[in-house]
Amino acid sequence: MTAVPTIGVLALQGDVAEHVAVLRSLDVPVVRVLSPEHLDAVDGMVLPGGESTTMSKLALRYGLMEPLRERVAAGMPAYGTCAGMIMLADEILGGTDDQRTVGGIDMTVRRNAFGRQRESFEARVPIDRIGGGPFEAVFIRAPWVERVGSGVIVLGEVKGPGEAGRIVAVLQGGLMATSFHPELTGDARIHRLFVDIVKGHA
Repeated sequence: MTAVPTIGVLALQGDVAEHVAVLRSLDVPVVRVLSPEHLDAVDGMVLPGGESTTMSKLALRYGLMEPLRERVAAGMPAYGTCAGMIMLADEILGGTDDQRTVGGIDMTVRRNAFGRQRESFEARVPIDRIGGGPFEAVFIRAPWVERVGSGVIVLGEVKGPGEAGRIVAVLQGGLMATSFHPELTGDARIHRLFVDIVKGHA
């Protein structure tokens, strides 16, 4: 158990500053991860929202993909939001032929499943393991989860515009992912849950 874990935020692209701000509001030390050496200083990782194909290419270019895979496979907790959820998926639908993921969560994620930028929306999503009522979730070009393995816990589902209920939050061991952007809401409950997960795994 680590009393105050250090959390890394993958700083290649996307909502980096927003995640850093939320974590710092919880009095958690934060490292912006831009190189494999930065990984040595962290107990857990946040993979932010952004553009998943770009994030994949940059992680390969900066030599971060394999070290991230190794740390996650070795048990480092990680939390992915939107594009970060795609990065933690073992399988992607709708990705590019050369797109790679860190993997670790036994799930199939459909990229841009809820539509493009103009189909972005907000919804109240009940999330297991956090109190205080439904989470006001922001979905921007969001994926959804089409399949989960037997070891994956579904934390939240939502009905999008014209859609049946879709899985939008999952947990597998120390790995958590949401298809929405909690870093944009001013609500730190999901980040606090992740910090507690890291404390229990570090």
